[in-house]
Amino acid sequence: MIIFQLIVLSLLIILVFPSGYLLLCTIAAYLFRKEASKENQFLKIGVLIPAHNEEKGIVHTIEGILACDYPANRSEVYVIADNCSDRTAEKAREAGALVFERFDNVNRGKGQALDWFLKNHLEIYRHTEVITIIDADVSPDQNFLREISASLSNPNIRAVQAFNSVSNPDAGWRPALSDAAFNIFCHLRMAGSIKLSGTAVLKGNGMAFKTDVLKHYGWPCHSVVEDMEFTLRLLEDGITVNYNPDAVIRSEMVTSGKSATSQRNRWEGGRFMLVKKMTLPLITLFANTGNTRYLYALAELATPPLSLLVMLISLATAGAFMVLKGAWLYLATSFWLILVFYVISGQIQRRAPLSTWLYLAAAPLYILWKIPLYAAMIVRKKSTDWVRTTRESSGQQ
Repeated sequence: MIIFQLIVLSLLIILVFPSGYLLLCTIAAYLFRKEASKENQFLKIGVLIPAHNEEKGIVHTIEGILACDYPANRSEVYVIADNCSDRTAEKAREAGALVFERFDNVNRGKGQALDWFLKNHLEIYRHTEVITIIDADVSPDQNFLREISASLSNPNIRAVQAFNSVSNPDAGWRPALSDAAFNIFCHLRMAGSIKLSGTAVLKGNGMAFKTDVLKHYGWPCHSVVEDMEFTLRLLEDGITVNYNPDAVIRSEMVTSGKSATSQRNRWEGGRFMLVKKMTLPLITLFANTGNTRYLYALAELATPPLSLLVMLISLATAGAFMVLKGAWLYLATSFWLILVFYVISGQIQRRAPLSTWLYLAAAPLYILWKIPLYAAMIVRKKSTDWVRTTRESSGQQ
């Protein structure tokens, strides 16, 4: 019994750190205000789209970019048709993009494709002032390019992240819960991180940079979480990532369990790998500089996914009521209050649709679905391949 008590006590103490960080982040997000230039200079923007077998969706994405409320002569679309075995390149050209085909079965991956373009095609994009990177299956809001330009017209901003949203939140409980999660992770956490540490985290989709940044770095990170790695690389060099909640891109979320499992395996498995890789370097940077920004970056990186955090808090709460009493029970209860405040705040701040609020009742089903997913991550060999998630609208891998 004593050993069990020690385990429960240890878990409760450990959970103080992520719960405390989420509370701070939620409060800070309410204080966030968008930073942009007072005068939009309508910068010359290159829209870079890495694509792997996206013939069914690439035209829609390019048409969405071309339909943005932005001067037509101030933007260009570049598509990297990477190791494609379909008509992605042909379809993209027909839609009005400049297409660059890459075939490399050794150096496979989104990060490798971006690095290849940025290092080998400088003459193509050297006249641009901004490069924004979006996925090949997204729908940009009409003001997307205008907002990106407004942010980067500010001379103090060199990198900015847009808000990633869900295009089909009413298509079922999985997309609705993804919408709720995006409202939290792609807005609240971003806004809170900006207020706490002065920098946000790149999300891989809807990123934008002053062109000179990418001329200097290329795309040096090639893991399945290359966006987060690049964020930390920039932070080490003193370059922060801003956040613009009004620059919005929308992605279709999967409704089938098989596709959702594949997608989550890549996202969360890669995140766990990065935590292992970057914990010591970030602690070392803090020790050497005394800059608390590195601790906030570590907290943002190491905070478990919401569903995993709920599982851990559930175990800790059950254990506390079994073998503990007094203040420990209040501590376990406070974790739940923080989570409710955190989740609801994300929906309030992004004005979530009614369908998202209603489907939050299905959250327990979502968590049960993820238990075997986390178990599989522990034993499964990690993959760095670029695997396209099956979309119901395309029906293709």
